[in-house]
Amino acid sequence: MSRRVHEQKQVIGWREWVRLPELGVTEMKAKVDTGADNSSLHAFNVERFELDGTVYVRFEIHPKQRSRKPSIQCEAPLAMEKKVKNPGGRSELRPVIRTTVVVAGVELNALVNLTSRDEMGFRMLLGRRAVRNKFFVDPGRSYLGARPTRDQT
Repeated sequence: MSRRVHEQKQVIGWREWVRLPELGVTEMKAKVDTGADNSSLHAFNVERFELDGTVYVRFEIHPKQRSRKPSIQCEAPLAMEKKVKNPGGRSELRPVIRTTVVVAGVELNALVNLTSRDEMGFRMLLGRRAVRNKFFVDPGRSYLGARPTRDQT
């Protein structure tokens, strides 16, 4: 890869502020995990339903770490269901949605699986597929992309 291509990529840290505009999330801390293929979002009360022949998923999220408030109700078309190994090594079938994730001002079109992350430090994990070819990740730094401002919503 040429040096010029490297210079065009923005550097982000191992944790960053993100926005999920399609889900009504104005700010959320996410762990950037290049060791994880896929992105995950803490979701609960997950239910599938059909509307005009399309399968959707309805769920709630808590965007703030270590807090149950606020609770945001979301709906999105179900992109797929995927077997994913949880941190304990067990496989589980998770619903996956496609949504926009804004990181450091850059809009990413990401596949995000929905699962309980209550026991995890971060309510969102941003996997390598979402950030691939867009950013360099500096594992020694955090929040290089700055916190989203209210006028970005």
